[in-house]
Amino acid sequence: MKYEIKNQPFTVLTLHMKQGEAIKCQSGAMAWMSPCIQMETKTGGLGGMFKKALVGESLALNHYTAAADGELTLAKHCPGDILTFNIGETPIIAQKTSFLAATEGVNMDIYIQNKAGAGFFGGEGFLMQKYSGSGYAWLEIDGSVQERVLEAGEQLVIDSGYVAAMEATCRMDIQTVKGFANVILGGEGLFNTVVTGPGKIWLQTMPVNALAMSLYQYMPHPSN
Repeated sequence: MKYEIKNQPFTVLTLHMKQGEAIKCQSGAMAWMSPCIQMETKTGGLGGMFKKALVGESLALNHYTAAADGELTLAKHCPGDILTFNIGETPIIAQKTSFLAATEGVNMDIYIQNKAGAGFFGGEGFLMQKYSGSGYAWLEIDGSVQERVLEAGEQLVIDSGYVAAMEATCRMDIQTVKGFANVILGGEGLFNTVVTGPGKIWLQTMPVNALAMSLYQYMPHPSN
């Protein structure tokens, strides 16, 4: 299946689908498509709906199949980028709500942090998403993306919310910001996320919560 990613930061993913090819995508992601592309909504059963609810995804996925050669375009819901992952031997761990689309051979499941503190306090979420199997997965990134490769034992300290995805060979933990003044006046919060290699990590430059806080100060607020 051929694809194009363009129009950053208001990014769209265009899939050029041959007859018989199929993908699954997040509800509401379709922007436009050829008349020959057929849609079917599937919930994945009660267990699948429960897992989607836990990670904040829509309870049903839309499955698109090409009855003939055609085009399907999917759009992000906020400014940012779309990353393509060729899922194979090494599963990918990603922030929840990042799923946009995947080919049918990709399996999506819940990934639970080994240490609860890494999720509750690290800002990445106690529950993340794990992508395994075989095929392509397209994930939504907030802002633009920076890719880093960590050697075995190499660490990177990251502000909360900036980890978009990592290979499953990496380990995530939290680190307390030291110093009372640093915590109160530094503006970085109480904790940082620490990712340890080996493996690749993908960092996003504008987490949606940071974007929301930046815009909040310009919004009118009701008087007390």
